[in-house]
Formats: sequence, structure tokens, C-alpha cells
Amino acid sequence: MIAIIDYDAGNLKSVEKALLSLNQEVVITREKESLLKADKVILPGVGSFGDAMNNLYKYDLVDTIKECAKTRPFLGICLGLQLLFESSEESVGVKGLGILPGKIYRIPAKEGFKIPHMGWNSLEIKKGSKLFKGIDNNSYVYFVHSYYLKADDESIVSAKTEYTTCIHASVEKGNVFACQFHPEKSSDVGLKILENFANL
Repeated sequence: MIAIIDYDAGNLKSVEKALLSLNQEVVITREKESLLKADKVILPGVGSFGDAMNNLYKYDLVDTIKECAKTRPFLGICLGLQLLFESSEESVGVKGLGILPGKIYRIPAKEGFKIPHMGWNSLEIKKGSKLFKGIDNNSYVYFVHSYYLKADDESIVSAKTEYTTCIHASVEKGNVFACQFHPEKSSDVGLKILENFANL
């Protein structure tokens, strides 16, 4: 059973649909017991860092997320990746979950580049990554974001992309995984990533 955390932050149904297409058993929930019973947990997200953290506290999910991230495969998607870190320039003064060390910064402006970073971009994939098993280097995935991760510990970065700067596009540490891009919108490559997660 894969649990998708419901905290009013969008893209739940598209993640659920992608997993169901892989014949996975899925539940969308914010119930503590259901999350702690799940084999794997996904923290999706679209929207602002501050609003999302407010909702996680409102639904009393912070401690449950930290417990889940310690004890089973856990995947953050898009804003879900950003929330796993310490803070974001999008919402100054708001603390993230702090499960992984690093901060979220606004993508720097550059002539000829639009912010948000929206569309397909290729990944430089680190060898040995569990999430990208069977996926070719320089495969394309779908991004929609204005803020990006700079992880403190480069060793946890499993994929990078370039868009006005070097973006840490995916991380892996222990049983915690996260993608800045949307695997559920990334065609066959994205489905393979979700399948890899489901098979951990």
C-alpha cells in the first residue's frame, strides 16, 4: 500500500492515477494511522512553501511525516521535495521539515529564460541511484517551479539539471527520496521512476 499525503496541496489525483496505472494499491489520506500503516509514503505538492507548512501543522502531520521518513520508503514530489529541507526564500522565516540538510532558493533571472522553469528538461543522473534504475542519463522529465534546491550534502544528489543555474533535481538518502520534477507528468520515464519507488 502506498499512501499519498493529503494536505490540500494539489496534484494528488495525478499521482494516484499514475500509480494505479502501475497496478499499485493507493490511498490518499491525512490520517496518522493510515500513514503509519502504509508500506510507502508520498508527499506531493504544488503551491507555496509557507502555505504548505501551515497546512502540515494544521492537519498535525509534521511528526507523522518525520516518523514515516525514518521508517519506510518516502518520496517527496516538487513542493514535497522542498518541504523536506530547512527553509525557502519563497517564505522567509518559515521552517521546513528539516529532514534533509539544505535550502531552497529562487531560480536566478537570466536573459532568455522564463521563470517559472516550466517544461521538459534533461537530467544528469548519478550512477547507482535506486530511483533512476534502468533510466538513461540525459532522459527528459517535466518541471514546473520557480524555486530550486541547493542541498548542503552533494552526496545525496541523485540527479541534476541546468536552468540558469545548477538545480539539484533529485535526492536520495537512506529511505528518503525526492524529485523537483513531476514524475506523474513525465511520460514513460516518470512512470519508471514511480515503479522503481513502488518496488523498493
